[in-house]
Amino acid sequence: MIDAKSFLERIKAEGIEFFSGVPCSLLGPLFAELQAEKEYVSASIEGEALAVAAGAWLSGKETAVFLQNSGLGNLVNVLSSLNRPFGIPSLLFIGWRGQPGVKDEPQHEAMGQITTEMLDLLSVPWKLLSTDQEEAVTQIKQAIEQMRETNYPVAFLAASDTFHSKENGVSRADGGAAPSGTKNTECMEVAEPCLARYEALETLASACPSAAALIATTGKCGRELYSIIDQPQNLYMVGAMGSASAVGLGVALTSDLPTVVVDGDGAALMRLGTMAVVGEQAPENLVHVILDNGCHESTGGQRGAAPNVDFAGIAEACGYGSFHRCASEQSFRDALAHSFRDTGPHLIHLRIKVGSKVNLGRPDIGPFDVARRFREFLAPASA
Repeated sequence: MIDAKSFLERIKAEGIEFFSGVPCSLLGPLFAELQAEKEYVSASIEGEALAVAAGAWLSGKETAVFLQNSGLGNLVNVLSSLNRPFGIPSLLFIGWRGQPGVKDEPQHEAMGQITTEMLDLLSVPWKLLSTDQEEAVTQIKQAIEQMRETNYPVAFLAASDTFHSKENGVSRADGGAAPSGTKNTECMEVAEPCLARYEALETLASACPSAAALIATTGKCGRELYSIIDQPQNLYMVGAMGSASAVGLGVALTSDLPTVVVDGDGAALMRLGTMAVVGEQAPENLVHVILDNGCHESTGGQRGAAPNVDFAGIAEACGYGSFHRCASEQSFRDALAHSFRDTGPHLIHLRIKVGSKVNLGRPDIGPFDVARRFREFLAPASA
């Protein structure tokens, strides 16, 4: 068996600097050690964990993600439409529940039988992690070289009894003080929206500090931002809908620069749990903007559930530093000014009109190149 603490130290010695994940009992000793790591984010769902790691990689960090294979299906969208097109690598450590030939609980049987096939279908190279520590470290070194060459994740499957801890019981991290409550509660009355998304993005672009990293959610949001201003600090999320806030969290936690996430209402609802993780991690430099037109406009304007959702109230409950409800250009500008001045994280919920720019084009620069110039902007020495 592998001692979890020394194994984690060896991984860090190989250059892995940032960790995220969703707990797995087979990786329990590892998670007990990870809880004490400042550079670890406990995610609400597996795809979010991988997206947070992607954000950290964009800030120049090498990353590892830990999960159970029961959550492997939650990685499919992020792997195929974020890591693959943007060329973002990460080590994946996956607890293999329901491994064929190993007695386990019935709910793990189906996924256990197809885990390796799923990884193969997703073109994720994988190995069974050795239970011999030195051999496992050699495997890790080889995998790190492979992921850097391919710009794509490499996975390790961990069977039962792979890890142990030398200490009795489960070690627990302090985790810092509990949030003391919302620091700022500047909320504006919400009237009828007066800005279209394009106008809102123009306002945002003009208000952002020149050093701010700007992450735009998938669909027309990124396309319109590209048409307004294309610059190295822009990241256009052409896929992985709902993951912009997680990517932004990873960036904000690993970079000192102002980090702005521009979400849509539908995308924010798809990964609503990320707001809880943002509140728990409390990155002071994160500004989370939700442009809410109440529909999925990029797919034809189908009505969404956002009209019934109080995003600012959710941000307050999750522990954001401030939350703002806006509908006018002036209230939006005021909220942005406050957010760039004071300690975050901040949530700005802006209700906007339905409609997009006529003859809207698409970025001429591909996601692979977008990711690398974004990384060069955030961490020049790592690009």
